[in-house]
Amino acid sequence: MTEFKPLVFSGVQPTGNLHLGNYLGAIRKFVALQENNDCIYCVVDMHALTAQLVHEDMATQIRSITAAFLAAGIDPEKHIVFNQSQVPQHAELAWIFNCVARIGWMNRMTQFKDKAGKDREQASLGLYAYPSLMAADILVYRATHVPVGDDQKQHLELARDIAMKFNMDFHDKIVPTGLGIDIKVGEEPVHAYFPMVEPLIDGPAPRVMSLKDGTKKMSKSDPSDLSRINLMDDQDAISKKIRKAKTDPDALPSEVDGLKGRPEADNLVGIFAALADRSKEDVLIEFGGQQFSVFKPALIDLAVNVLAPINAEMRRLMEDPGHIDAVLRDGSARARVRAEKTMNEVRDIIGFVR
Repeated sequence: MTEFKPLVFSGVQPTGNLHLGNYLGAIRKFVALQENNDCIYCVVDMHALTAQLVHEDMATQIRSITAAFLAAGIDPEKHIVFNQSQVPQHAELAWIFNCVARIGWMNRMTQFKDKAGKDREQASLGLYAYPSLMAADILVYRATHVPVGDDQKQHLELARDIAMKFNMDFHDKIVPTGLGIDIKVGEEPVHAYFPMVEPLIDGPAPRVMSLKDGTKKMSKSDPSDLSRINLMDDQDAISKKIRKAKTDPDALPSEVDGLKGRPEADNLVGIFAALADRSKEDVLIEFGGQQFSVFKPALIDLAVNVLAPINAEMRRLMEDPGHIDAVLRDGSARARVRAEKTMNEVRDIIGFVR
């Protein structure tokens, strides 16, 4: 059975300061994946409009995300780094996918319900259709793998549903063109144009929680800056936030099962494990039985050692916005070539005249 050429795609929204959760849950994975994969990494600036249309500092935020990519170690020459709005094929394919996707599928998206809240009638259509654009972001390059947090898994499943429906609806047109390939879906072979994209979710801290409340995800939108460690925080800020992080009065357990029912302890151990590239089990072998008065200083030292070089490089890059813009222009030009190839083939499959 033929396989699609492996390709990794992912993106980050330019809204608010990037924090430790973004780094551990996404950017650090991006860096590791580029060693053995063809990768495309995107600043998804069009997605930033879904919840808030007007942004006073959109350009700065786009450059900040790009600086974080570069400072963390992503190579924009070997791979592609660009911002979404410079590649119009994303929006074109998103409209086609809007016509492929079903209203019932969108109604099941829990993130829309969470973000729209009780006043859904006032939410933007963009927020509602956001998963369709996300599917287009991925599939306009016919990407096969996406590193995502567990909160995005449902959207990736929707992308698979959209890809499958397109493949099935246009099956008779895909086969004669020779554009698709045979893939196996379950036990059945399908001649598909779009791949069934797979999520990449791993690591000891795939979801980093708030330093103030271990039951809530670390978020750029949290009103308390003490709830998160920003990638632009200096050593003093990192130290202060970890020292003030919420804990409980008990010592750390010696085994992972002992973290159950202790969300703040579980979160801090998970952060330590992820920063040190160790397992939670390994961390607890070292610190089990110790109080947080011992564990927190060790976590501070580790966090500063890992994040300080990234912080310094981000600050250096942000002082040269022309360089960042040049990286984005180059990446966007290369991305457009790939995306336009896909769109030409999609237009032929659909039957558009071009």
